[in-house]
Amino acid sequence: MNNALQQTIEALAREKGIEADVIITAIEDAVLTASRKYYKSDENLRTKFNAETGQVELFAVRQIVEAVTDPATEIALAEAQELYGDEAEPGMEIEFPKPTDVLGRIAAQTAKQVIFQKVREAERENIFAEYSQRVGEVINGLVKRFESGDIIVEVGRVEAQLPRREQSRAENYTTSDRIRAVIKDVNKNNKGPQIILSRTDPVLLIKLFEQEVPEIYDGTVVIRGAVREAGDRAKVAVASRERDVDPVGACVGMKGTRVQAIIRELRGEKIDIVAWSDDAVTFVTNAISPARVQRVSVVDEAERVVEVVVEDRQLSLAIGKKGQNVRLAAKLTGWKIDIKSEEEKRREVEAVFDELGAEPAPLSVPGLDEAMVEKLNAAGIETVERMVSATATELGEVLGISEGAAEALRQDAEAATMAAGGAVGSGTTEAAQQEGIEPLSASAPTPVAPPPEPQAADAEPAATPPGEDRAAQAAAGEDPDAPDQTADTEGASDVAAEPTDESGNTPEEALDDKRPPGDE
Repeated sequence: MNNALQQTIEALAREKGIEADVIITAIEDAVLTASRKYYKSDENLRTKFNAETGQVELFAVRQIVEAVTDPATEIALAEAQELYGDEAEPGMEIEFPKPTDVLGRIAAQTAKQVIFQKVREAERENIFAEYSQRVGEVINGLVKRFESGDIIVEVGRVEAQLPRREQSRAENYTTSDRIRAVIKDVNKNNKGPQIILSRTDPVLLIKLFEQEVPEIYDGTVVIRGAVREAGDRAKVAVASRERDVDPVGACVGMKGTRVQAIIRELRGEKIDIVAWSDDAVTFVTNAISPARVQRVSVVDEAERVVEVVVEDRQLSLAIGKKGQNVRLAAKLTGWKIDIKSEEEKRREVEAVFDELGAEPAPLSVPGLDEAMVEKLNAAGIETVERMVSATATELGEVLGISEGAAEALRQDAEAATMAAGGAVGSGTTEAAQQEGIEPLSASAPTPVAPPPEPQAADAEPAATPPGEDRAAQAAAGEDPDAPDQTADTEGASDVAAEPTDESGNTPEEALDDKRPPGDE
């Protein structure tokens, strides 16, 4: 391109980020519009940009016909042959040049307006096509100005909008501040494409983790879900595709360096990183972090309702400020969570027994031997109901075992009361089953197992009932129900592994192996 017009076209194309052909087409359309306004005829006008001369040429196009009916758009075959010889045939089009230097100032102004309009439309379409493919992407920009609470952000050569509803309440910005946000949506309106940014969308949190954690970027660790209440707290569920990689530890980083970088970007927003599980009870237990959960039971699987029981002193932590912690946990897991303290659960069980008018049941619980019964009676725990209402800490102190083992025995007692009283609560039965304990028959109360008889040295050991296996673990000081540990924003701990037996199975797997056939 040699001439001035061509150079101008190239410069304009680079500035607007559009193709030079788009500008050339706009110029041709502009000259055509101006020519029609000037000549005011019914001629079929056509414009063509000459790249060699850099000029827009104007032509009146006529079609060759046998008999002319419209002289403005048609030419007789004989006349055409006089001009172009025998090559002229009916149906062909002949272009007759027309001058453009006579268009005048008004026509030139019209052409200018048309050019600007076409270029602007092409630029808008180009921007829309580009940014509509970048929805969900994190971009950097500069705060340019404020409009009615919304922040206008300069992103490259375009302006994006950060609405008030998409701003975190913990953040304040001034003009020329750098800002990082996620593209939430791209809309079309009369003023051109509108790029909507967000600082509250969970996608921003996910993208930040992808940038900070290499294991997430390469797919080793997968984010299964993320929920936020921007400026206050967020929860992220992660899972690992490799057994050797701890997903929570990978996201936290050495001394919390990775998660702290994300917290700084979100202006101090607390982040709980929890291990994802396809088991609802385990997942809900992890999601309630940082509160420690005593037990979780499924109340209604169809309606996705679970009941969570925590220690009295952990109740406020589990609920969170204005219900924030349990609300986020419910969003993350997709389950409706009903949180109760141990005292509330005890009163609930007592009320059920009062309504049923049931007689106090003696201490007849699988896993309790005579020595344990005597210790409990000496401590004033003489009935199954009293054992159910006691805390794991109390039972552990009386029996001299760990809290986890004591909680297992307490759940056995709760299962026994439900079997005898007729399903006091379905959620508790679920919890007992998840611990590997078979529900007791309502028609046949289970007696206390007698002490085992001595066996010969060469005899094969008999299969130990589930309750006695738990009691053996409890007497040995093991905790068969040690809960998984999850990380929070303050510096997460590693996920604790469940204790295993000599064969490498977990207590739950060992109990499953000992069940009689048909009790799966």
